[in-house]
Amino acid sequence: MTRKKLAEDESSLTIESYSGNGESILIVDDVEDQRQIAFGMLKELGYSVVSVSSGEEAVEYLTTNKVDLLLLDMIMDPGMDGLDTYKKIIELHPGQKAIIASGFSETDRVKELQSLGAGTYIRKPLLLEKIGLAVKEELGK
Repeated sequence: MTRKKLAEDESSLTIESYSGNGESILIVDDVEDQRQIAFGMLKELGYSVVSVSSGEEAVEYLTTNKVDLLLLDMIMDPGMDGLDTYKKIIELHPGQKAIIASGFSETDRVKELQSLGAGTYIRKPLLLEKIGLAVKEELGK
């Protein structure tokens, strides 16, 4: 009886509990499929979303725009990786909120990025609930 109740509580998380209210998110990922997946999920969750394919494009975009949150791929080739991109962005927008997404394990560069102010690290493949909760948590900080 107790176990059944616990299972019901865990699955009672509705999509509304991790949806957004139009906050702006910039997706930075060099892989088009990954950008499209994240874009679709974040749109479905109610966010205003823009995506770019490199760290350089992200920095360029943020010279004239602001966003509430970055969804930052860690490894981008060619060009700047997530850490170098974030370092440039916080020169423009100190305290910029970010979450890190990667298909690889957490590295020293991820930890350094987090020490500079980036938040949650989420592992690809992205899942709607996982990305929704990470974004909601980071925006709430």
